[in-house]
Amino acid sequence: MNQKFIVFILGPTCVGKTYISLYLAEKLKTEILSSDSRQFYKELKIGTSMPTELDLSKIQHHFIGHISIHDIYNAKLFEKDCLKKINELFVKYPILIMVGGSGLYEKAITEGLDNFPEIDLNIRNNLIFNFKKRGISFLQEEFKKLKVNNKNKSIIDINNPRRLLRYLEIVKSTGYTPSVFFKKESKKRNFSIFKIGLILPRYEIYSRINNRVNNMINKGLIDEAKLYYPYRNLNSLQTIGYKEIFESIFHKKDCLNETIEKIKINTRRYAKKQLTWYRKDSSVKWFNPNEKEKILSFILMKTVGNTGFEPVTSCL
Repeated sequence: MNQKFIVFILGPTCVGKTYISLYLAEKLKTEILSSDSRQFYKELKIGTSMPTELDLSKIQHHFIGHISIHDIYNAKLFEKDCLKKINELFVKYPILIMVGGSGLYEKAITEGLDNFPEIDLNIRNNLIFNFKKRGISFLQEEFKKLKVNNKNKSIIDINNPRRLLRYLEIVKSTGYTPSVFFKKESKKRNFSIFKIGLILPRYEIYSRINNRVNNMINKGLIDEAKLYYPYRNLNSLQTIGYKEIFESIFHKKDCLNETIEKIKINTRRYAKKQLTWYRKDSSVKWFNPNEKEKILSFILMKTVGNTGFEPVTSCL
């Protein structure tokens, strides 16, 4: 039986993951799965930099705009859905491409996630009610008051309402932090995994981020965000680009340049966090995104002879 492979294309936002994934999928005659949680929501086309209609027409993509902002979705559900799709695609292809910058969703496929405990719905609803009424300061105050059965509270971004809500509902329901429920060993998968990391000098990544934000504004990001402002408290909308515009609308600020600059700053911070996450993974093989032929050669070296397929010849 021929071996199956998934090639993960990882790296910070704006580094060129979409371009490389399209190139590889064409050369390897396969399809692309997305692990970018921002791009799951069909309503958020501009602010999440979804692949263009042209890109989507060239190569079949999965988990791009497949759910609504009103749907309840998380990494555990993605793990289940994605593994099912992977098994279906392996009937046709020996190699699949997965691309994204959401570390937790990548981990859901490469290592697997534990089942978190059942959450008391009364606790969840109370937290959400007070968050909507009093804002993130309520969640931050609740976090400071926590007494848990761990020596130390887990490190958490207290400025991220989605993560704070999730953290609080777990602790208040169980008395333990989420880290207690993290799995100790990776789940065995029926496929091999290669991780390709893309990296550029910091100044170049930041320049690309600035250009992308400007392009999103020109394409109508402000109007897209205004359209979904009534739903701003949904978890799906707690993402860079929309949050800054929602804040501007809420405080009735009429300073577009300031809002744009905040989006750029927060996106750069996010890119830095992504790099910090992936650099901890020694299994990632790093390349400059301009080294597309070199990346393809590396993949072929690792897989040819194990898959039973003949790739499209690379033009070197």
